[in-house]
Amino acid sequence: MNLLLVEDDAALAAATRNSMARRGISVWHADSAPTARALIGTAAFDAAVLDLRLPGDSGLTLIAPLRAAYPEMRILLLTGYASIATAVDAIKLGATNYLPKPATVSDILAALEQDEPEAGRPVAAQPLPVDRLEWEHIQKVLAEHDGNISATARALQMHRRTLQRKLLKHPVREAPPDSQSH
Repeated sequence: MNLLLVEDDAALAAATRNSMARRGISVWHADSAPTARALIGTAAFDAAVLDLRLPGDSGLTLIAPLRAAYPEMRILLLTGYASIATAVDAIKLGATNYLPKPATVSDILAALEQDEPEAGRPVAAQPLPVDRLEWEHIQKVLAEHDGNISATARALQMHRRTLQRKLLKHPVREAPPDSQSH
């Protein structure tokens, strides 16, 4: 499979690309909409994973040109700012599916294989909780420092032992909508 990954977060893109490569998937990465547009037609892409929020643009703007160039392409819109309106827009514009962040590579591949979005998947109307954002930021900085905990702790201005404790915790997950109390 040839996949176009449009993601402005370099650490997340590198981790996704490496994980996909281990699964035998060839990945072309673009960190902006103009860079992604320049890649259209340069390879026989089977699928695209688009981040919603890109520098100065939206991943939604890439759906039409990708669909025109690759009518059979599987297109997944991936975002940390999931909303029902954005999901509807993405599908109307021609995306195959929509997936809120955080998502594993397994989640991404499963969503790309689905012919229709999963009707029962909850879509949050708000950004991720602060605890989850902290965990993701730590993971990003850790990746930028090639897994070096001491360097990561210095970059985060955090004691090394504090960082180690935070790394032992599992990522924070949002509670399903029906489990929240009002």
